[in-house]
Amino acid sequence: QVQLVESGGGLVQPGESLRLSCATSGSVLMNYNMGWYRQAPGKQRELVARFLSSGRINYGDSVKERVTISSDVTKATVYLQMNNLKPEDTAVYDCDARGKGASRGEGYWGQGTQVAVSS
Repeated sequence: QVQLVESGGGLVQPGESLRLSCATSGSVLMNYNMGWYRQAPGKQRELVARFLSSGRINYGDSVKERVTISSDVTKATVYLQMNNLKPEDTAVYDCDARGKGASRGEGYWGQGTQVAVSS
């Protein structure tokens, strides 16, 4: 049911910006709280940003002030704008969907998109 397709990753230099996209469906946006996570080799999967049911947005401490999560209902897409990228931002970024309401308890994530920050 839940399809999450990430794109927008690539190799960038420190200080550059990148916008990741997570293509999904309108039903997913309606029934799931969307977010972005990342995982580097040998590291724990960590929160980057996610929408909460309360309407607030939770950002990971390591990326606070440098990333912005947004969504476009018309395009059924969730975005992650990342600015001033640093080498430590290198990781596979995945789109995360966690159920709310009738779908609570369900969790899905996509294949991910690789972000490499290097000079």
